[in-house]
Amino acid sequence: MLRKRFMVGMAAVALFSTVFCGMAKAELIGEVDTAFRWLGKDDRVVIEAYDDPKVRGVTCYVSRARTGGIKGTVGLAEDRAEASIACRQVSDPIEFHGKLPRQEDVFTERMSILFKRLHVVRVVDSARNVLIYLTYSDRIIEGSPQNSVTAVPVGRNNPIPMK
Repeated sequence: MLRKRFMVGMAAVALFSTVFCGMAKAELIGEVDTAFRWLGKDDRVVIEAYDDPKVRGVTCYVSRARTGGIKGTVGLAEDRAEASIACRQVSDPIEFHGKLPRQEDVFTERMSILFKRLHVVRVVDSARNVLIYLTYSDRIIEGSPQNSVTAVPVGRNNPIPMK
């Protein structure tokens, strides 16, 4: 009975986090296989694009490992914590949708069914008029110190609006 309640509770947590935590919708740009799996998808590295929702003209490209096999195919595998990021100005000029906080979690996406998430954080360096993007992963219990950072300079004639 206790086990059944635990499983129902975990399913509720998974549903809540999927519906209400604003999972980012990434655009898959490409992928390469890294290990063959007999059943299900192969292990691979994917490249995904995320457009910054508050900064029109900046796109972040994140590469990360995706676990294959049966668990990976049905979404039960836990992906590795490593990720790499490169953000670029993709249109001229960069436009801001309102004032930006000094630091903000811009994108989050789950990396396992319940506990692990990938984050992309935007930090504003107002002294240099630069947008800095950091990617890392966390868990409910323990996160990973592995991270990657990139910066997008904004022209001096277009100051970044701060809150």
